[in-house]
Amino acid sequence: MTDSHASVTTVDPGQPFGGAALVRQIDLALKSVLIGQDQVVEQVLIALLAGGHVLLEGVPGLGKTLLVRALAKTFNGGFARIQFTPDLMPSDITGHALFNMEARKFEIRKGPIFTNLLLADEINRAPAKTQAALLEVMQEHQVTIEGRSFAVGQPFMVLATQNPIEQEGTYPLPEAELDRFLFKIRIDYPVQADEVELVRRVTGVVRDQDYLAALQPLITPEGILQLQKQTRMVTTDRQIMEYAVRLVSATRDWQGINRGAGPRGSIGLIQAARAAALIQGRDFVLPDDIKQVAKPVLRHRVLLGAEMEIEGIPVDRLLEDILEQVDAPRP
Repeated sequence: MTDSHASVTTVDPGQPFGGAALVRQIDLALKSVLIGQDQVVEQVLIALLAGGHVLLEGVPGLGKTLLVRALAKTFNGGFARIQFTPDLMPSDITGHALFNMEARKFEIRKGPIFTNLLLADEINRAPAKTQAALLEVMQEHQVTIEGRSFAVGQPFMVLATQNPIEQEGTYPLPEAELDRFLFKIRIDYPVQADEVELVRRVTGVVRDQDYLAALQPLITPEGILQLQKQTRMVTTDRQIMEYAVRLVSATRDWQGINRGAGPRGSIGLIQAARAAALIQGRDFVLPDDIKQVAKPVLRHRVLLGAEMEIEGIPVDRLLEDILEQVDAPRP
C-alpha cells in the first residue's frame, strides 16, 4: 500500500511477515550509496529491525557517517550527530534547563539525543561520565532532565563510531555501556575494485552528497515500528533458544577467554536472529540465523585472556571455534 501524498511504502498489518521485500529495497538503496560495505549494511538493518543499538568500529574515512545519514533518509527519520570529545558534557547530549528572563521561568532545551538515529561519533574519545549519559536513553528510550522524564523519538537507535583502541587519544568503553549495544560491527577497508569506484565518485562530478540527495524515502518511521513488531513475532523454537544459550555459555569457560558473555548475549542472539529470518522472508528462526549474527552480537561481550592479546589472536577466531564445536539443532 502507498501513501497518498508520497511514494513511501507502508507495512500492511494484514501481512504479518511481508516486510522482507521492503527491507531488501532499503538494503539495495543503502548499498548504492555506501560502496564496498555490503555486510555492514545488512548487519545495521538487522539491528534496526531488532530494535538494538550498534557500535561501529573502523578507521576514519570508511563511510560510517554516510551510512547513518543514508539510513535515516530511507525512512524519512530524524538524524543527529554528536562529535564526542574529552570536554563534552552530559548536558550537551541530553539537554538542560534554561531560565527564560522574559517569562521568568525555567524551560527545557532538549539536546540532540531527541531524534530517531543518533550518530555518536568517536564515542571512545569522551570521558566516562559523558558516555554514561547515553545509558538511560539506550535502555529506557527516555531522558531525565531536572527530574522530569522525556521520551525520545520512535524508532530510536544509537549508532556509535569507535576508532580502534590502539589509536592515540582513545580508551575502552565501560563494560556496562558495551553490553547495551546489540552489535559491534567492524568496518574494514574495501576491496580494490570497490575502492577504485569510491575514488571515482569522490573525485568525479557527482559526489556522495548527490547520491544521498537522490535517495528517496521508502518507508515511514511508523513503518519501521511495524517491521520491528513483525520481527518480535517471528517464531523461535525452544531448541533454537537452547542453542543460543549454549553458545553464550560456552564463552564463559572457553580457553583463551577471561570473561564470557552474560544473559544479554543470549537475548541479543535471539533478537538479531529473528530480524535475519524476517529479512529472508521467513516467520521462523533457523540455526543458520543464529550463526549469522553470533560474531557481531558476542565479540564485544567477551574479554580475551592476556595470552590471546599478546599473540594477537582476534576474538572472532575464538567465536568461530565455538560455533564449530557447539552442536546446532538439526532442522
